[in-house]
Amino acid sequence: SHFVPFTGVGKEDDQVVSGYVFWSLFQGLGPMIWFYPLNELELSGYEIFAVTFFAPVLVGIPGVLKLVQNRWMLGILRLATVGSLASFQASTTLIRLAILALGTGAAMLIFTVTLWSKDSRIRCHTFWGIILGFLSFVSSRVWFVSFVPTWWSNQTNSIVIGIGAIAALDHIISGSDIFEVKESPSKTTDRPYWLPTAIGFGSLLYLTHWCFGESSLVLRWVVKGYPDHGPAPYPWGAFILIGLGLGVLIMSWSRMTRSKIWWIVGLISILMLYYLPTWMGFIGGLGLSIFTMSIWSVLVDRLTLCPPARSMCVVMVTYLVQIFFFVWTVAYNFVPGGVYTREHTDYLIAAVMIGIFIGMFIGGEYNNHTAFPCDNKKQVPFNKIRTVTVLIMCIGLLGYGMRYSDNQIKQPEKKNEREFSAAIWTFHFGYDNKGWPSMERAANLFKDTGADVITLLESDASKPFLGNNDLGMWFGEKLGMYVDFGPATKDHTWGNLILSKYPIVKSTHHLLPSPHGELAPAITATVNISGNLVDFVVTHMGNHRDRLDRKLQAKFLAKELTECENPVIFLGYVTSAPHSPEYNDLIKAGNVKDIDETDYDRWCEYIMYRSLKRLGYARITHAGLSDTEIQMAKFEIPEDPKNYKDNTRVITDSSRVNKEVHFNHKFGKFKSGHRNLKTHGFHMDTPKYFLP
Repeated sequence: SHFVPFTGVGKEDDQVVSGYVFWSLFQGLGPMIWFYPLNELELSGYEIFAVTFFAPVLVGIPGVLKLVQNRWMLGILRLATVGSLASFQASTTLIRLAILALGTGAAMLIFTVTLWSKDSRIRCHTFWGIILGFLSFVSSRVWFVSFVPTWWSNQTNSIVIGIGAIAALDHIISGSDIFEVKESPSKTTDRPYWLPTAIGFGSLLYLTHWCFGESSLVLRWVVKGYPDHGPAPYPWGAFILIGLGLGVLIMSWSRMTRSKIWWIVGLISILMLYYLPTWMGFIGGLGLSIFTMSIWSVLVDRLTLCPPARSMCVVMVTYLVQIFFFVWTVAYNFVPGGVYTREHTDYLIAAVMIGIFIGMFIGGEYNNHTAFPCDNKKQVPFNKIRTVTVLIMCIGLLGYGMRYSDNQIKQPEKKNEREFSAAIWTFHFGYDNKGWPSMERAANLFKDTGADVITLLESDASKPFLGNNDLGMWFGEKLGMYVDFGPATKDHTWGNLILSKYPIVKSTHHLLPSPHGELAPAITATVNISGNLVDFVVTHMGNHRDRLDRKLQAKFLAKELTECENPVIFLGYVTSAPHSPEYNDLIKAGNVKDIDETDYDRWCEYIMYRSLKRLGYARITHAGLSDTEIQMAKFEIPEDPKNYKDNTRVITDSSRVNKEVHFNHKFGKFKSGHRNLKTHGFHMDTPKYFLP
């Protein structure tokens, strides 16, 4: 992987790095808190660590603000935030979460203390550090294909800590935290009302994280099935990055950015993004990226005229209520009160935009005193900031350029072009069972399996509490595979994507009928395997306690299977045992066969097929990368799918079948029963091979 150091000018350098560290912590805490309920499928109590977001409340205690505004105290806090990045290298998940939470608290405290400084130079530097730090943060993710370098590997984590430590020490030694100007606060008559202003800034903070924590996020909001799937995250995410940069560059046009017309532009943009598909939705996302960054200066200028402790408390309450509301729109089946929030992102959009409106327009005269302090034109040459902004954007765009690949996706070379393999895995959003990134290990596993078509369930990590990552784009680029990501991330599912070494000809994304339980995603896709069309129906059905849902879903999927004109494979997470009503519906009404009807020890994942010859079947342990094993099957496309004989005999002696059909010996030999390995291996009476 590449790592791009930050480039800036003079003292702003340290501020940009501080801003980068701030965003790494701010966006890194959510996924770690979320990790526990993800594993338990219920609220775990560790959500209490979010309380560190409220560290700014401490400045409300008399004397604390003065104490912390001391350069040495600030220096200690700066070193603490950088040190807490090392939480990534902690030995256990809980220690990691605790250190990360403390670091986030320290970062929030620095943010508040310096943004409310009486010295306009410190205020201004903090503001631009946060803004340019954000652009650097988003640009660095481009190089890591949507992942955060700080939380990617021990090496990249150490590099960020090194750069952060140098910047923090430079801050302390250069004395840039020392007050230079004693400035009288503006007259009270000018002050905006603190409550609406704080709600407005909290909403802006959430909107920035939700839609633009990574530059290609909104492209997964507008995706549809092939062939007209709309703009792909690569390269169209580059335009969102340019939009964010443009938003920063037009901040100085304050007459426009603080007008109600500009707010209406923002509102229309987010409604386009949410309600319109593909290219029209993308244009909305582009408009929203410019709007979102451009109003930071307006809201921060108003916010810093309000009392710091209670304002920041309301800011964080607003931000967290919106984050939790978004969790509730998707996880409504596992949380109290979910029935009211189910699939209601529209309520959330209304709350965010109304919040921003009241923050921008209720009470008080406008006062340029943070981003562009009136008394300090010399100290904030906006030309310099423009230069740094453009430089950071260029680094991000260079990342997009470096990822460009001339090579068409190469089809696998095989002796028998009619043979192919398919796999299904519930992936757990790219985090292993201890909460560390599992992407590289998963990519190596996919290479070892040699699977040609893979369906990854629980794979939509583009939500802010899952890290804003695009797993499909990462695997597609890493493994050289076509990606079909669906349904769109705004459709409130946990995600469902297909990776294929062969071209995807067409596909349809479905939301299965789910009157009671969680919304179930499915894709029906047609893949061109060496000139032969094969259909795939892939899905993650609803929870086992919602019987009506599963009954309706099985009926829907069976209909999809019967309507497939080509040979078809079903790769599904069915949440019920073999020969349950749902299983029987799929087999009988869907007119498909089970890959191994003698395998009674299954609960979730199933592979079924029609008009194909089965060659082999394997179950491979997850080795701690997820809570579910991988299942895989090998097939041959018959010359005449209407008139052929399937393989009926089951054997476990691999020496009796062609070498081309063998599963990778790296996973060991035939293994009966369950096994819990730290490495991937066959288990559950597999691998099995099939003969005529």
